[in-house]
Amino acid sequence: MINRNFTSFPVLTTERLTLRQLSIDDQQNIFALRSDTEINKYLEREPSKTIEDAINFISKVNDNIKKNNSLYWVITLTKTKAFVGTICLFDFSNEKNSCEIGYELMIKFQGQGIMKEATEKVIDYAFQTLQFQKIVARTHKGNQNSIKLLTKFNFLRSKETDKENPDFNIFTLTYLN
Repeated sequence: MINRNFTSFPVLTTERLTLRQLSIDDQQNIFALRSDTEINKYLEREPSKTIEDAINFISKVNDNIKKNNSLYWVITLTKTKAFVGTICLFDFSNEKNSCEIGYELMIKFQGQGIMKEATEKVIDYAFQTLQFQKIVARTHKGNQNSIKLLTKFNFLRSKETDKENPDFNIFTLTYLN
């Protein structure tokens, strides 16, 4: 069993992006992201209705990180520090040596290759640093942008569907040494 400890939060960087820990200062941006009807249309969640919802979400996320149950990065543009979205690893399984990936991008930043850049960095981190052997992703069958992104990274669509929500496809990426 691999010991995963995030007391020192892993900040990741790419050519254009900084992936950092979520903080209470992100409450306005998290509220904007989680209350956007366009972003929420493919997700199974209640949209944030108040800033308090966003604050509670931030607290829950950071609590899960403290418990080493997940990682949740805010994606920012390195030069301007602009908040563009989030990406996370969660549902860690030592038995299956797997985790799940999830991501969201503000509408105005979509179509610029930002999520591809962030996803590549997080996949590398999951396989190389955390030493998972498999990454799972669930995406709504109507979310063509997400499906395209996953297939760019060679995620394979599973024959099984999400039992709780048949509108979601399950994709997996297995690490090949």
